[in-house]
Amino acid sequence: MRIRATVAAVTGALALSALAVPAAQAAPGEGTPYTMNVSFSNLKIASSIKIGTSNEVSTTYSYTLTHGADVAATAADFYTDAYLYRGSLDDPTATVEGDDYATCKYATATTLTCTGTVDIYPADGDLTYTDAGKWSVAAEATALNGQDESDPDYSKVGFKDQGGLATTSLLRYSKLTTDAAPEPVIKGKTLTVTGTLTRASWDYNKYYGYSAQSVQLQFAKKGSSTYTTLKTVKTDSSGKLKTTVTASVAGSYRYVFAGSSDTAAVTATADAVDVQ
Repeated sequence: MRIRATVAAVTGALALSALAVPAAQAAPGEGTPYTMNVSFSNLKIASSIKIGTSNEVSTTYSYTLTHGADVAATAADFYTDAYLYRGSLDDPTATVEGDDYATCKYATATTLTCTGTVDIYPADGDLTYTDAGKWSVAAEATALNGQDESDPDYSKVGFKDQGGLATTSLLRYSKLTTDAAPEPVIKGKTLTVTGTLTRASWDYNKYYGYSAQSVQLQFAKKGSSTYTTLKTVKTDSSGKLKTTVTASVAGSYRYVFAGSSDTAAVTATADAVDVQ
């Protein structure tokens, strides 16, 4: 993941931030980028992105770029991509990008279909707990028009960005277990069902118990794949679950967590119990 680097703040809402080199490496340039004659539409991205503690997570996006006849969208120094942001588009509090710019193909003489990925590396410290939740999605394009990217004349560089094209949520990955005991159990006797709900900490790259969460206990009779909810159980301060049921027929028990605004939903592997 690249954290966006703004290489020029300019008049009004316009900011040039899509050059091929980070801002820290770019020499100061002069002038003000002009607003390029492009627009973005039909942006599609997953409604949520589940992120654990170690594995890279890549999510595909696509959008349509429409440009005027004066825009050389196939030039080698024309760049476009989509990215996530929080706050306002002009002055975001945080941004998330992909490793590479989007790849575009012409659909008509003035429209391109572009695809790319947002790439996140939780083990590298890309995210903290404050990053969980809803993000807005924007797209941008930059035309260097032959300018030296390390010292451009910005007045000859075109730039356009457009926010509010979609939303997605970055969710902490969750894990859930189920264990029903004793196995087997005598019909009419008490069965104890325990479990643990944990979720990823992006700050410490570990999983911790998720406390005070409502979790459904579900049951399916032996030979059936249809589960019904028996009761709702709340996790304790360590994310532990424990409840009892009366054993009547053989079948499988499982806990199901519906998710929250910052944590992904999860269904535990079912535990089959024989009733004698």
